[in-house]
Amino acid sequence: MSSALGPPLDFAAWRNLSAAARELHRRAALLPPAQHRALFATLETEAALTAAFAAADRNSPLGGVPFLVKDVFDQAGRPTFAGSTFLPNVRPTPAADGAFVRDVRAAGGICAGKTHLHEFAFGLTGENPHTGDCEHPRFPGRTSGGSSSGSAAAVAAGVVPFALGTDTGGSIRVPAAFCGLFGLRLTPHAPWIADAMPLAPSFDTAGWFTATAADMQLALHALLGVTPTAPATQLRGYSLTLPGLDTAVAAAFTTAAARLAPPAPTALRDELLSAFADAASLYAVLGARETWQIHAPWADTYRAHYDPVVWQRLAAARALTPATIADAETRHARLLTAWKNYFAHHDFLVLPASPCAALTKPECHAANRTRLLSLTAPVTLAGLPALTLPVPLADGLTTALQIVVPSPTSPVLPVVLAEWT
Repeated sequence: MSSALGPPLDFAAWRNLSAAARELHRRAALLPPAQHRALFATLETEAALTAAFAAADRNSPLGGVPFLVKDVFDQAGRPTFAGSTFLPNVRPTPAADGAFVRDVRAAGGICAGKTHLHEFAFGLTGENPHTGDCEHPRFPGRTSGGSSSGSAAAVAAGVVPFALGTDTGGSIRVPAAFCGLFGLRLTPHAPWIADAMPLAPSFDTAGWFTATAADMQLALHALLGVTPTAPATQLRGYSLTLPGLDTAVAAAFTTAAARLAPPAPTALRDELLSAFADAASLYAVLGARETWQIHAPWADTYRAHYDPVVWQRLAAARALTPATIADAETRHARLLTAWKNYFAHHDFLVLPASPCAALTKPECHAANRTRLLSLTAPVTLAGLPALTLPVPLADGLTTALQIVVPSPTSPVLPVVLAEWT
């Protein structure tokens, strides 16, 4: 574990710092140079941040809280690269902040810069041949997870207490699990994701990371109006262990999930496991189809500029046949029916968020990508929000729970966060 990084500061501590800009830059400078490059797409100058902190309205919900932005969200006057080398050639530099950045600023947040990601958000491991692989800041040699790699690493390193990300196939849930963070995935087609650089628009969602449960509560209240009040009725939910977990992760999941819900009864368990069994392969078809549609206008022109692994995924998406897509759509409908039936009688479902601890570089291969997607894709394909809660493993490594709910304003979220505080 890296010993240079100090403990993260929470929202309140940042708001009370007399020299917050200097402290933010000091913390950023503690990162090894290669990781500084892998993490930051841009970092505002200390002078600019000093002025922003001085002007912050401390009566605003997030007044004086610094945040970083995954570089798929637009920031006025800055090109959006989305982890690539060429996106500004085909997508103009934005004249205004995107909706998500605008609204976090309106709540008082101080935008400290933008973070790198897995190229075009098309991966779960935070690897990027252009800017460098983003590592877990406290476990060099292990990935931060992706695609929201820079945002997760920045919060885990304590550079900022809050960072914006996206989650399509698991791009908040996986790095939150690997880096020991709290993460929130919202819903597709919402205003905060609608004007971002897309991966697969039917499944793309916005969200964020915090280092503490209390800060997640504050962000929920500030941005979604979720108030931690006692629910009117008892909340109903179960936990479900999914196949493919490492032995230590399975044991940790069982213990942690028991704090929130009992295991699903046998008949319900079997029904859900059957519905979720081929979710990874469904997402590989339905998500990739939409990704190819986004990239088709320029893909051949810029083929040599793509990460070769990302290009292989695009090429596979391009080759999908109508019959394959039609079959996936039929199976997708069955999965949606299973979720609809579940939420007709329940308020939440607890699932594992990762099958393993943060991967080493040699472990970032296709088989482990499928293992990760087998846990995250059932939620992705249903377009459901999910809260990620970190769960400790041995030696400081982590996994996480996914708390799946029907709405981002569900009363379940403040209840489970209170349990984790």
